[in-house]
Amino acid sequence: MDLRMDIVVEYFPYFMQGMGLTILMSVVGGVLMGCILGFFIALGKMSSIFIVRLPFVWYINFLRGTPLLVQLFLFHYAVLPTVLGSTTAITSVMVTLSLNSSAYVAEIFRAGLQSIDKGQAEAAHSLGMNKFQVMRHVLLPQAFKRSIPPLGNEFIVLLKDSSLGAMIAAQEILYWGGRAAAGQYLRVWEPYIMVALMYLVLTLSLTYLLNYLERRLDVK
Repeated sequence: MDLRMDIVVEYFPYFMQGMGLTILMSVVGGVLMGCILGFFIALGKMSSIFIVRLPFVWYINFLRGTPLLVQLFLFHYAVLPTVLGSTTAITSVMVTLSLNSSAYVAEIFRAGLQSIDKGQAEAAHSLGMNKFQVMRHVLLPQAFKRSIPPLGNEFIVLLKDSSLGAMIAAQEILYWGGRAAAGQYLRVWEPYIMVALMYLVLTLSLTYLLNYLERRLDVK
């Protein structure tokens, strides 16, 4: 097999541009918004009031029980154009990743919070702390530490799932691989090997970062 590296060289600036967009969509759309939404959804699902808890349960069930690609098409072609009047591929990907990630992160946070001995909260209350202070100073720090390994796995999956943005022409890594493969050269080996290597670099970098964070925080 004769590999043509000139194709990789020609499209390399576009691949780097796509990597930047991939990181942006994953970090902002998935990690930041997913964590913020996921935290409040976790609290909602943990509510003792059935009417309050039910919408969060169905929210999580729907987003965890349907394919991400279907959700992307639904938001890009139906929901966002109806709500906003128009949308872009990047906006649709970021919204979809945020909502999808929030459902998984909510379950991770819920499990982390519920894994903490109830006696710690009772002891904190006996010291005069209110519910907010108990959550902030006692429960959240421990729950966050315990949630780091599953959160790391979720973010790695999210990073790879961002490649589905190519299906609606979001110009991330896979999009440029497809453009190069289906372009004037009609070659698939070189662009898709490059795409695979770039995702490998991103996921390994994130894995090493998470391992370092676990060691620093001494996660058990």
